[in-house]
This record gives sequence, C-alpha cells and structure tokens, in this order.
Amino acid sequence: MRAAYASSLHPDDPLAGLAVGDQPEPEVPDGWTTVEVRASSVNHHDLWSLRGVGLRPEQLPMILGCDAAGVDEDGNEVVVHAVIGEPVDGDETLDPRRSLLSERHPGTIAERVAVPRRNLVPKPAALSFIDAACLPTAWLTAYRMLTTRGQVAPGSAVLVQGAGGGVATAAVVLAVALGARVYATSRDPAKRERIAALGATPVAAGARLPERVDVVIETVGAATLDHSINSAKPGGRIVVAGATSGSVATVDLRRLFFLQRQLLGSTMGTRAELEALLALITDRGIRPVIDTIYGFTEVREAFARLASGEVFGKVAVDHSR
Repeated sequence: MRAAYASSLHPDDPLAGLAVGDQPEPEVPDGWTTVEVRASSVNHHDLWSLRGVGLRPEQLPMILGCDAAGVDEDGNEVVVHAVIGEPVDGDETLDPRRSLLSERHPGTIAERVAVPRRNLVPKPAALSFIDAACLPTAWLTAYRMLTTRGQVAPGSAVLVQGAGGGVATAAVVLAVALGARVYATSRDPAKRERIAALGATPVAAGARLPERVDVVIETVGAATLDHSINSAKPGGRIVVAGATSGSVATVDLRRLFFLQRQLLGSTMGTRAELEALLALITDRGIRPVIDTIYGFTEVREAFARLASGEVFGKVAVDHSR
C-alpha cells in the first residue's frame, strides 16, 4: 500500500528523510481493526519524528501521521483517536507507556491504518472526511487545554500564544465558542488580521494585554512563557502543551507562588474528550481552520508547507487524489 514514511532521520533537515512509496499492509493484533483512510492531516509531531525525536533508527521505516478519518471494516465512517494506551482512572493520557500512532505503531498517512477498536469514534455525518481528519491531534489538544485543564467558562478571559499554528488556531475558535473573551498573539500582522476574523482580539507578540486573563494557552515555549505568566491574573492557569521555540525556559518562581498562578501541563486528550469535541463542533456548526489541502501525491508539498512556518490552521491530505 502507498504511504508516507520516515526512511531516515535528519535533525537539521527533516524533509530529507521523508519518503512516499509502498509499505507493507498493517499488522492487526487481537482487539485491533483496520481503517481505510480517506483523509489525514500533518502535524509538527511528524516533523519532530523525521528529526529523530521519539523515533530510533532501528524503528525505520515508520509510517508517519497521527490524524485520520475513514471507513472501518464494517463500513462505518470513523475518526481515529491517536493515543494508544490503557486508561488510568479513565484517562489514557496518564498511562506512562502511552504512545501516539507513528511512534511505536505505523501511522495514518497511508491507505490503511491499524488501531485498537476502542480508538474509533463515529464521524458525525455533518463533517467531511477532510474536516474530521484535522481534529484528533491539534483540535483535541486545544479542547483539553481549554476545558479539562484550563476550566474555561463563559465570561473567562483567555490568551492564546502564537496563533496561526494548528493547536493555537483551534484554541481561538474553541475558546470563542465556549463564551470566552479571547486575546491571541502573533508576530505577523497578516495573521493578526485573520485572528480578528475568528472572533479574537489580536495582540502583537509580547505586548501588554488590556486585562490579565484567567487562562493562557501556551504552545510556543521558551520565547513566550515569561509573557504568559505575566499575563495571567492571580490564581490564573497557564496551560502548556508544546515548546516549538524551545523547551528550556527560565521561570521566576516568585511570580507563580506569590500570585498563586498555576503552571499546568497538558498532552493530547482522551477518547471521551474527542467525542465531546465532535459534539461541540457539530452542535455549534464549527469547522476547522484549514490552511491548505493536498492530494496524497503531494504529501511532500504538505510537509514542506508545514515546515515553512507560514501556515494558518491545519494542513490536510486528501487520500482520494
């Protein structure tokens, strides 16, 4: 079957190890099933994998991709939940041995993918395969950050750092849908205009906000963490789920303990949260923000687009072309 996969690892030039070609059909352990993938999307996780983060040379070739929507063996239209793990108190993200598709098991940018049966969620009929394939990683991450971890309520004030990328753009749309006042930063004036169109108040990177916020959505990392902490009100929550600008940051602990700010980690989301996200999107008529859609024959261009840093929203792959 055709697939996009990591053939070699290159820390400084991730696209050098990207290959598109034939790969073996997926193995299907007991309790697993296969999905014919109709659409997938590309995440920074895929670029990190090509750099060798989370992948070892002996695991290659590894089919890339966490996100997929398609049709299961019984003909049902489904969305694939990418977290492979056993629930701990009902939460599979707390399993210390959890992984994502494309880390230990072949990923979704292929004609077919094998997943545990419990990882399949019915696709709402109102969503296209392309829209559904944009949700299981970036949008689910944003949903968990806002709800389970951030506890955003109607009337909350929310800051989203680095709006433009998949998680941050999803966080803007979802926070607005949850009734929050949303501020979002970007260094790019053109992206700030697009942020405003999504219902948020755009702010230049590092600029002072009109108010301190209840919740900060932080995926940028070292470059913005100090601003995130300073922007939270006393008792506010800074929810961190990424570090694209660097993972080592200096924190003035006095700004945390004296004002009782909370610095919270967040990773992906549960199957139940994915179901809740799909229900919210369907009920509110929301559709994911999509930067570009490529055919499967253009997978390399899709990866290059994501690597350019110029995206606004998700980069999707239509497996029908």
